[in-house]
Amino acid sequence: MNVLLCSLIVLIVSGVFAFSLNRCVKFANGMGAAGAVTACVVGLGALFAVYNNPTAAVFSIPWAIPCGSFSLGADALSAVFLFPVFLLSALSALYGFDYLKHYYGKKNIGAAWLFYNLLVASMALVIMARNAILFLSAWEMMSVSSCFLVLFEGEKRDVARAGLIYLVATHIGTLFLLVMFILLGKESGSWDFAAWQGTRAGFGPSLIFLCALIGFGTKSGFVPMHIWLPEAHPAAPSHVSALMSGVMIKTGIYGLLRIMTFLGMPCAWWGYLLIAIGSLSGILGVLFALAQSDFKRLLAYSSIENIGIILMGIGLGVVGLSVQNSFLMVMGFAGGLLHVVNHAFFKGLLFLGAGAVYHETGTRKMDLLGGLLKKMPITGFCFLVGAAAICGLPPLNGFVSEFLVYYASFKSISGSTSLVFAAVGIITSLALIGGLAAACFTKAFGIIFLGETRTACGQNAHEAGVFMRLSMVILAVACIVIGLSAPLFIGVFARIIADVSGSPLSLIQLCLMEAGPPLISVVVMAVCLFIVVVLTVLLRRSFLSGRVITRFPTWDCGYARPDPRMQYTASSFAQPVVDFFKGVLRTQKQAVKITRYFPDSPSFKTETTDLFSETVFRPMLRSMRRFTGKLTWLQHGKLQFYILYIVFALVALFIWKL
Repeated sequence: MNVLLCSLIVLIVSGVFAFSLNRCVKFANGMGAAGAVTACVVGLGALFAVYNNPTAAVFSIPWAIPCGSFSLGADALSAVFLFPVFLLSALSALYGFDYLKHYYGKKNIGAAWLFYNLLVASMALVIMARNAILFLSAWEMMSVSSCFLVLFEGEKRDVARAGLIYLVATHIGTLFLLVMFILLGKESGSWDFAAWQGTRAGFGPSLIFLCALIGFGTKSGFVPMHIWLPEAHPAAPSHVSALMSGVMIKTGIYGLLRIMTFLGMPCAWWGYLLIAIGSLSGILGVLFALAQSDFKRLLAYSSIENIGIILMGIGLGVVGLSVQNSFLMVMGFAGGLLHVVNHAFFKGLLFLGAGAVYHETGTRKMDLLGGLLKKMPITGFCFLVGAAAICGLPPLNGFVSEFLVYYASFKSISGSTSLVFAAVGIITSLALIGGLAAACFTKAFGIIFLGETRTACGQNAHEAGVFMRLSMVILAVACIVIGLSAPLFIGVFARIIADVSGSPLSLIQLCLMEAGPPLISVVVMAVCLFIVVVLTVLLRRSFLSGRVITRFPTWDCGYARPDPRMQYTASSFAQPVVDFFKGVLRTQKQAVKITRYFPDSPSFKTETTDLFSETVFRPMLRSMRRFTGKLTWLQHGKLQFYILYIVFALVALFIWKL
């Protein structure tokens, strides 16, 4: 624990030094990045000791704040969330060192590193906190520091709007967390997590669970509390977007699991509710991602999809725990927790790849790009690995976690009626999500990297800096290695599942061993297929070596002058699927009607706005604005009336207390 504390201190101190050195922008950039990388590497080294001996990872000192204590702890559950936090934060900081050079003389680089390091430290502190006041303090620091990072380019109107939406949404979630902690503290008489262990009966646990679901779900981006996520993530610098999407939103998943360990045996309907929300989030997230033409906004909606997959796995685990089905419980929790790690890697990789494209082209619009694979081969290959992983294709890491959820669902079809409906719902949802994700990322990779350059944006593009490429390559290798070696290390999750469920470790290990053989067979088949493809390509090259190869243009239906505009655009590629789901997506189309054979300026534009934002939250805000507008007569500028309001409030409080 002392080593973990040292890493947090290094993060904060290096951030402060970077801020103080802002006049010397190169030193500020180097200090911020070096401090973040050093602290995260130290933290990663400490995690192995924490996992092997969690009882030693406890630290507590008195704190002057009422009801608070500076109590920290790290068990196996903490370790599985801290691992992607430290690893992705280190790689994002390495990437950010090159990325922020573009903003020398334009932005406050020292302030950016201060808030970045505070964000990393606060995320780690949230996961290690063992007191409610400390947890809320770290949670607030995480929210505020990430908000400042979202506002990095706050002079832009859409960025300022995204920061405001994020700030409001995260504090609405915090309000529910405060109610949840008050309920837990009132029942136990303490705000320390150690005093909350035990079985509870009645409506108390369900009310606490619902507060946790809304509070933590707002941070994680569950539908319908997700509206801040597609606004804030594209607005932030790309290495910050990778961090927010890859690990920050997972603190909500961690918080939900941590609170559930205090509530005793869960109710079965908790799990079914998590499965329903997860299915809705997964399907709607990937649908809205498919309809986007801004590639960072596409990736943001895709994060909602993957949070849905995590939630489905955890929901299965909760149902299995409540109905005493050990295999279902173990496979559900293992799939959900493994997807937490996997998503951090491939979504971090995709955001970093998108950032490299934006860094070199200056645009986030896919329709303005094309042909970048020839100019940015390393970035293109890494993006392709991330796209294949997020689609759940074997033998990459995204496949393994989804396979465990699939496997548990198929095994549950012979259970009770409610369990059968849940299993069939998960299988159907995952299949639909997988198909839509494949279409979505085929569009993203194809439109950005294949074909010909559509506009001048990509004409002068070239590979990004060395550290940007290095970060992407490491994450791409991690996606491949985890996918290939997953059958060997899924047993690592046994202790974590034991912490969450309270079940015997030996029973959990037996269940995980049962999933090994089918997983190995699928991975081996995928590797063999890949080897066959590679050998086929090499064999073709050997046959063609030494021969004259003549190239001709693609048959163009008699059109003599093919143009890059004749290629698919992002919207035209997705049009069949978008039109099929038009009742949900409500895509708006604007077109200039063509009335002549050779029109002067034909145009076609589509825009897909968020369903819940337009139909739920905007009308709600308009109603609140109308209501509060009717109360403006109370604020008339006369000081004596304001003092009278305070007197009335104090009298009312005295009467209520007496």
